[in-house]
Amino acid sequence: MFAKKLLPALCLPLVVACSDQRAAFEIGANQHSLTLIRVQNFWEKTARYSLVAARMPDCMRRHELGSGPAESKLEVYAPGNSAWILKQGKRMFAVETRTCEEFARLEKEPDDGLGPLQGTFQMSAGNLVFVAAPVRDAADKGASANPQR
Repeated sequence: MFAKKLLPALCLPLVVACSDQRAAFEIGANQHSLTLIRVQNFWEKTARYSLVAARMPDCMRRHELGSGPAESKLEVYAPGNSAWILKQGKRMFAVETRTCEEFARLEKEPDDGLGPLQGTFQMSAGNLVFVAAPVRDAADKGASANPQR
C-alpha cells in the first residue's frame, strides 16, 4: 500500500524534468546583448528556443524562434545598423537592438550578405555557451584579400 502512494511522488521529477539554459552575447557596451534561451525536456531530441534582444535601459524584448534540433548551433552575424542575423541550420532570423521590436524569419540570405560572423551559441559539455568568432585585425583582412604570389 505504501509503495502505491509513493510511486507517483517518485515519478514526479521525471515528468517535470527539463533543461532551461541561457547564454549571452554581450555587444560592446554593458547591458547590450542577445541572450539565447534553450528549453528541452530530457526525453525530446528537440528544444524550444527564444532570443532576448536588450539594449538597456532603452529596450528589451523576447522573440520566439520555435523548436529546433537540441544540439544545433545558432550563428550570429552583424550586417550593421544594430541589426543581427541568426542562422540555425537552414533557418534564419533578423533582429535589431535599436528598439528591440523588429524581428522576422528570413526565407533567404539577404542580397547584401549576412555580415561578419560574431560568434556561435552552441552546446559544450552539456552547457549552452556563446563562443565568439576569432577577431581578425586589418592586417589579416588585407592579407587574405590580397594573397602574396
